[in-house]
Amino acid sequence: MLVCDYIVQQIDGDYAHLRRVDMMEEAPKLVARALLPQEIREGSTLHYEMMQYTLID
Repeated sequence: MLVCDYIVQQIDGDYAHLRRVDMMEEAPKLVARALLPQEIREGSTLHYEMMQYTLID
């Protein structure tokens, strides 16, 4: 089971580009904004666990 944190690198319409905090060299992950908390902004930190994203800051 994957448990990790992401930084919202860019918001692009209905999608957000997320970069994993512990693997910054990997390409960003594209995620539909419908799966993310509404109050995210570029630079927000998200925690991912059990197929859910929660806002940390």
